[in-house]
Amino acid sequence: MPKCPKDRVELLQGTLDMLILRTLVFDQAHGHQIAKHIQRTTEDVLQVEHGSLYPALHRLERKGWISARWELAGKDLKREFKYYRLTALGRKQLLAEESKWKRLTDAISRVMWPAEEAK
Repeated sequence: MPKCPKDRVELLQGTLDMLILRTLVFDQAHGHQIAKHIQRTTEDVLQVEHGSLYPALHRLERKGWISARWELAGKDLKREFKYYRLTALGRKQLLAEESKWKRLTDAISRVMWPAEEAK
């Protein structure tokens, strides 16, 4: 379980968008929840910094892939959080991103771990 910065992996450009969209498939979430979900799910290998997360959220919102709404925070009715939801356009984009990701990882796998040549 990587805990120190040298054990963490840098995200490829565009990957954060896909991870955010995937995180929002089942429910809305605010930024901190999204970052924590990615961190927990990857067993601390990926930690999304606020300096990367919020620009990505704003970019996805501008593209119409997510929508956002300020809501009161659960029991603490004095605080508001900006909750993000996946839009229909975002679901379509996620499918496209997943397809590209699968092709990319398959191609890299063929280079890194080529099948043994038939003897």
